[in-house]
Amino acid sequence: MAWGSLSHQPGLVHKKTIDKHTGDIISMEDFRAIYRALVHRPEFEELFKAYSIDGNILPDGQLLKFLAKEQFQTEANETTALEIIMKYEPIDEVRKRRQLSFEGFIRYMNSDECSIFKIQHKSIYQDMTQPLCDYFISSSHNTYLIADQLMGPSHLWGYTSALLKGCRCLEIDCWDGHNNEPIVYHGHTLTSKIPFRSVIHVIDKYAFMSSPYPLVLSLENHCSPKQQEVMATCMKTILGDKLLSAPLGGQVEMTRLPSPEALKFKVLIKNKKVGTLEESMLRMEDDYVGEAEEVSDSEGPSDEDYPDDVSLVRPRSPSKRKGDRRSSPPPQKKSKGRKTKIALALSDLVVYTKSQKFVGFEHSLRYQKCWENNSIGESQARKLARVSASQFIAHTTRFITRIYPKGTRMKSSNYNPQEFWNIGCQMVALNFQTPGPFMELQDGKFLDNGGCGYVLKPAFLRDLNTTFTPRNVGAHSRPMSLSIRLISGHQLPPSAMSKTNKADPMVQIEIYGVPEDQAKKRSSVVKSNALCPKWNETFSFNIQVPELAMIRFCVEDEVSLVNKEFLGQYTLPVMSLNTGYRNIPLISKDGTKLESASLFAHVWFY
Repeated sequence: MAWGSLSHQPGLVHKKTIDKHTGDIISMEDFRAIYRALVHRPEFEELFKAYSIDGNILPDGQLLKFLAKEQFQTEANETTALEIIMKYEPIDEVRKRRQLSFEGFIRYMNSDECSIFKIQHKSIYQDMTQPLCDYFISSSHNTYLIADQLMGPSHLWGYTSALLKGCRCLEIDCWDGHNNEPIVYHGHTLTSKIPFRSVIHVIDKYAFMSSPYPLVLSLENHCSPKQQEVMATCMKTILGDKLLSAPLGGQVEMTRLPSPEALKFKVLIKNKKVGTLEESMLRMEDDYVGEAEEVSDSEGPSDEDYPDDVSLVRPRSPSKRKGDRRSSPPPQKKSKGRKTKIALALSDLVVYTKSQKFVGFEHSLRYQKCWENNSIGESQARKLARVSASQFIAHTTRFITRIYPKGTRMKSSNYNPQEFWNIGCQMVALNFQTPGPFMELQDGKFLDNGGCGYVLKPAFLRDLNTTFTPRNVGAHSRPMSLSIRLISGHQLPPSAMSKTNKADPMVQIEIYGVPEDQAKKRSSVVKSNALCPKWNETFSFNIQVPELAMIRFCVEDEVSLVNKEFLGQYTLPVMSLNTGYRNIPLISKDGTKLESASLFAHVWFY
């Protein structure tokens, strides 16, 4: 339908109403005027009147036409229309006549059903019976930190907040503490310390509050064998039956990992491991307290003990590795032939997530077991993705691969996770405590599939014989033409730099995905109106690989030509976009929903 020019100014009504009063009391008539000015938006009124027979009422048949023609809900039927009327119509007699008043229509248009995010994707809808390596898994780096990684505080809230967000892979940096009690902190720095035991208590409480699917504890283990035993006892005692300590059904020979469905409500330990699963099973009945075994340097030290900017070819001698640049002062360099002691009690808790040092793609293909996982630093991973994308993707179809931020990110900044999702990396670990566009991408991606922390990878990133690469999508391209008509904004947050509500808002729409799909478009600036800015501008995007693409709406206040202030944003997967007239909720910089603030747009793609 044609969109007319809209000149209503609710702000003026509001101001005139308030200006009439010097006291604290307003009349019911004035309250209604303010309510109508804020809620009875002209955008909604024009849509309503286009389908209403008399301008006051929308019968169920006309509502059905609106759903089919404007919202592209081709599957909608009389039952759909009736359900909407029953749910959103506040006037009893109108509801009984199977009709919708303008008030009911407004309530429907402001509901989750008219959000830009598909309501079906707010529930778990994907196949959860595929192997663990077939999913993107929401993953946190240095979970215990709530600020920077040099001097910032370690806090239990880091674990609580990550788990409440649906995070399914937490990192625990473990060191020897006093009185034989292991502690958690960022080693060789001035970050504060928290007891390992307290961390496990918090994990036990919140592990499955936001998701029923398996939680992986990635141990950055620097403890002595004696305190590793304390860790193992602590996890067994506190987590109890939640802790997975043996293969499902006792199956030690496997060629593929179990599924998230099979591992529901289980906590998995990711750490180095001595020997085989079978040896662990045989030891389960024995008393082996105090026993530890050495593992060689090639498989022993933690993945993050090394800088991530090593050359693509692994040095033959461990002594040639550069020193750790992650912290100040750096730990001692690893000497040639160094052995690391692993307590058997801890080793035997590692079942499907054994930390295995990454040597190379050919080595992994030849020797690596499906339950052995690699951690690769962002810089090395970026180089590998550039030079050997096909091999990297073949690797991630078989093995869980974790990416972590480079150590020089002292302020706990984040990298762009999209480039590693593009090559199928399952655990792309970010600093959850650091807000910004990259954390917003993470939050947006894992809104999908009910926010359960597991998102099924596209088929072309699960196929062992795939030919897909991000720079050569080939036959895997399923082009989408996306059109977004940005209509208006509603109650946008005021500029922090303004004493009034007179922000000059503009909207930036960004596409993240394979290199060919990256795009950024800006709206015009609406002067001095954050209450109800109108744009009515259309933006078009051609997306080659929509299965990997993310879309971000960012609202900014143009303080000056060179200075823009962030007001709010919303990020979601392109495949979760709803068609038709849709509300776009806005989220603040710290990740909380801005109540009442939204954008209104018309979305269409084919």
